[in-house]
Order: sequence, then structure tokens, then C-alpha cells
Amino acid sequence: MPDINAGIIALLNIDSTSFDILSRCDFGNNKILVFDNFTELYKDRERLDLNITAIISQGEVMGASGLVLFESIKKKKLHHIPFFLLCNKLNANLVGICLQSGIAEAFTTPLVPENLQNRINFIIAKWDILQKTNDKKKVTIYKTPFVKRTFDIFFSGCALVALSPILLIVVIIMKLESKGPVFYYSLRVGAGYRVFKFYKFRSMYVNADKRLKELQHLNQYNTEEKKTSKATGIILCDECAAAGSVCRSQLYSDSNNWCEKQYLTNKKQQSGSAFFKLKDDPRITKVGAFIRNTSIDELPQLWNVLKGNMSIVGNRPLPLYEAEKLTTDKYALRFLAPAGLTGLWQVEKRGKGKMSEEERLMLDNTYAENHSFWYDIKLILKTIPALLQKENV
Repeated sequence: MPDINAGIIALLNIDSTSFDILSRCDFGNNKILVFDNFTELYKDRERLDLNITAIISQGEVMGASGLVLFESIKKKKLHHIPFFLLCNKLNANLVGICLQSGIAEAFTTPLVPENLQNRINFIIAKWDILQKTNDKKKVTIYKTPFVKRTFDIFFSGCALVALSPILLIVVIIMKLESKGPVFYYSLRVGAGYRVFKFYKFRSMYVNADKRLKELQHLNQYNTEEKKTSKATGIILCDECAAAGSVCRSQLYSDSNNWCEKQYLTNKKQQSGSAFFKLKDDPRITKVGAFIRNTSIDELPQLWNVLKGNMSIVGNRPLPLYEAEKLTTDKYALRFLAPAGLTGLWQVEKRGKGKMSEEERLMLDNTYAENHSFWYDIKLILKTIPALLQKENV
């Protein structure tokens, strides 16, 4: 039982190497205490009236242990507690993102005990003063113009009302065909590197990730069996398996979660993925196949527009693992524009052959530099004929 009168520096997602370094630091009257997750920290803080003086997490800025975790902390109204991040990759833009979001400090590995000790002790002691200073020097981040926001609310609201019969039919059929949640969400990065929940209709059975292993023998390409997390039984993509047993980018439903990269790989099978292909994949529901082919599975994103996470027109929001690679000056510009359902690259390149990742990112930058309400209207009008073309982007 920790001393409730002592100051506690809460550690989350800390590996053994970092823990050893932190253990050698002198934090004065503050003691370090390891928590399995933020939920445990929050409950123990309330139940035991713990005096949490700082939170230290280990992970990348754009990862689940970085900005995503810090957003959860802010929602619980604990942003008055200084939050420190230990990460492997850091550059000027990532530092700016950290400071802009309210993260107290980010340190890169290899960690230097003396630097950690001095900096953390200083920030804890001066946190009240630093917060007041930061409030005066807050960086202006992207805010949707009034006209654009009004249009987004009107368009998405009307679309949801008009499409409500279709949405209701889809929900009923999904419930009749298979058990499980109607929606799932993944975490996406939008304007100003803000992280939000990106909604879609579920198109696979809830145990699809676990069934992947038992269906390996039906794989038309006879690929090497994917690695499985011993702790959870969840199928991991190669990158996640190399990183450990925890997926760095997950999809979520009410009570399930699975590797997003593996999900995207599986989804590509219908267009001829060379990694895993099943004829008449039994993991995809019948209604799921239909809503994928007709893009109805994307309609819940109108709710994201109504909430203000996205706009009708903008750059497509990116998964965390993609966004964390685009923090240099060359690519960061795309995040100065709103996230959207459709945008410049969808219109300009649809039906004109294959598009490289570099071309797509440059078009995102072009939109960020030129976007306006009338420019958006022009793109919407171009989107309609583009949707009639066969190429799938």
C-alpha cells in the first residue's frame, strides 16, 4: 500500500531498461509507482486518494502511449498533472506537437538519468508557473472557418437524415446475420495532429482476427503463418510482432480490438492482395461484402463530420502509424488543413493510373495551401463524376 501522503510519479508502459534508469533518479519526496494501465491509475487515484505529481509514459508521440493516452488523461480532467513521454523518435515538429497538446516534456532514448532527474524535478516544482506561461503563449492551431463548419453541419445533417432508412436497414440486417457491435472505430490523426475516433460499419464477424490462423491452410498463396500474441491470441502483422505482443495501432469495437494493419491487409484480398487471399472469405459477412463494395461502410463518418472531427472536403485522416512518419517540414503541411471525406487527391488522380505515395502527399500539401470554401465546392462537384469511374482509390 503506497503512502498516500507522498507524492507519486506514475509510470505507464515503461520497459525494464527505462525503469532501471528511472529507479536511479532522485525525485526528492516523490516516489515512482508502476501502473498496468491508465484505467488502473485513475481508479487507484480516486479510491486511495493518491497524490499523483507526474505521469511518465513510454511510447512514440503519435502512438497509443503518447498523444492518444494524453487525450484520455485530458478527458478525465487530469491535465493539471505534468505528463512526460519517453520515446525513440523525436524531431522539431514532434516537439512542437507535444508542447502544443500540453505534454510537459518528451525525452528520447538512450535516457540520461541526470537529465531526466533535473528536468522532471524542475517541471514538477514549477508546473503551476509553467502552465500560466504556456496559457499566454498558446500556439494557434487550425480551426474550421465558420462558413465551412456551417456547410459541414448542414450537409452531414441532411445526408444522415436522407440516408437514415438505408442506415437502419443495414443495422437490422447486420444484427440478424451476426452477433456483435454494428460499428467499430480506429484512431485517426486529423488537422493539427489531433487524434479522434474514426467510425465505420463492421463488415466482418467479431472473431475474424482469431479465425485467420485456422484458415491459413486455405490461403491461395501459402504464405508463412502470421505470428500470434501469446497473451491475447490476436493475429499480429509482421511489424507489430517484431515490436512485441502489443499492437501499436488497433481497431476497436464495444468489447473487441484487433491489429489495424492486419485488418487492412485482409481487406485488400478482394482486390488481389499477394499476401493473404481466400476465395469466398468466410470471415466477411454477406452484408459486409455488400457495404464494402458500395462504400456504405464509410457512411458513419458523416457522424465524424457532424461532431467536427472532419469536414466534407479535406485531406484523408491517417492512421497513427502513418501520421508518425509525416512529421518533417515537407509533409507536416498537410495537417494544417482539415481532415475530410473527399479531397484533392481523390479527384485529381482517380481513373488516371496508379498514384505514388509521394504524389498523394504533395496533393495533400497543395490542398492545405489553397483550401477555401469555394475551392471545396469545386472539389465536391468534381467528386460526383469521379465516383462513377471504376478505379478504386
